[in-house]
Amino acid sequence: MTTANDLIHIAAPASKSLSHRAVIAAALSEGKSRLTGVLQSVDLDRTMDCLRACGATIVRNSDGSVEVTGVSGTPRGGESKPADLDVHESGTTCRLMTGVVAAGRGSFRIHGAPRMHERPIGALAQVLENLGSVFVWEGQKGFPPFVLSTSGVSGGSVNVDAGESSQYVSGLLLAAACGAETTRLGLSGEKVVSWPYVALTLQIMEDFGVPVEVEECDENGNFVACDWRSITHAVPGKTRFVVKPGRYQSRDAAVEGDWSNASYFLAAGATGKRAIELSGLRQDSLQGDRAILDILEEMGAEVSWSENGVKVGPPKNGALRGVTVDMAACPDIVPTVAVVAAQASSRTVISGAAHLRIKECDRIEAMRSQLSKVGAKVQATDDGLIIDPAPLTPGPVDMKSFGDHRIPMSLSILENAGIQPRFDTPECVSKSFPTFWEMWENVR
Repeated sequence: MTTANDLIHIAAPASKSLSHRAVIAAALSEGKSRLTGVLQSVDLDRTMDCLRACGATIVRNSDGSVEVTGVSGTPRGGESKPADLDVHESGTTCRLMTGVVAAGRGSFRIHGAPRMHERPIGALAQVLENLGSVFVWEGQKGFPPFVLSTSGVSGGSVNVDAGESSQYVSGLLLAAACGAETTRLGLSGEKVVSWPYVALTLQIMEDFGVPVEVEECDENGNFVACDWRSITHAVPGKTRFVVKPGRYQSRDAAVEGDWSNASYFLAAGATGKRAIELSGLRQDSLQGDRAILDILEEMGAEVSWSENGVKVGPPKNGALRGVTVDMAACPDIVPTVAVVAAQASSRTVISGAAHLRIKECDRIEAMRSQLSKVGAKVQATDDGLIIDPAPLTPGPVDMKSFGDHRIPMSLSILENAGIQPRFDTPECVSKSFPTFWEMWENVR
């Protein structure tokens, strides 16, 4: 980090979403891969430990790189006793690994922290059962903990309801490439949330040698191949994936910066007195949370790119203004946008994020309750938040983290309004961003 009189320079943290997917793809490969830029966090530790339990060898070197020796497409489960996969509080690990182990042989027990046992996975399990897996539920049906037994993915035509999580689609795609036959995966239900995360999965699979064909329904009702990079959102019944059996190929790869975790610093640039510049972010990134730039710019922030990275500063004239935004494709930055909106001069309406209620906590209610503590005028809706202008109360305030990493990181942006949040469990940021507080000192 460097500073100038009017600018703060920060290196963006590594992408959590791409780190998960790159490590999984490397673990499914033949041979050894070397990955650089892999995020070091509790959630990534969970994924790597689960992959080790499936037979992969994963070593994090002193220089930060990660060496992965893969299982050649066949995760190894237990015979007399299931392989133990403890996902703790990582929903990404739980959903992606549930799909991945279905491509293996043997039995796998997936379990986690108490909150994880309240997060649904039944829609994914139903599809995997149609592809040959058997589930034994240890508690409530459709929720962890459970034991999955499998002899591999059979292939065929199936449909998945991705209204709860796009990670259902990603887990199925990752596994289907290891299947015995071609898998045609359609989308059912009313909507598909967080499509950009599916695009990240397609990107990583292509990088590791198992490209996926994506088809969309034309006006005559026929599915035709398309360039998945041109898709901005998927429509149930109109989009499907064709995954042919293949072999993941080991490779050396670098993980790009993380737009989700960068959002807190970009928002701090928009709401503070000095602009903040972040390096390590791709301007052409497929990450959905890149939308934070468009949202901040619409709110009046100054946004620009240079060879050094992306710079965000406060409005040149006047205050930030509110926006009306559907955030179905970028739910992880809803808390960030909500805190910025609480400092804006007009109403903000956030919609499309009903699935935030089944995250590490009910993020919609969490943000409503904590922003209200400092005088913000916030209403919770079924799928988002309505935030109206109101004077915020400066000074120290006790706030709850709800054990959810994104809550304290986003609420820290209130410091630009003269508020000093004091969190009950500030250490929960280690789930995705262990060095957050150290880096945040640079913008205070």
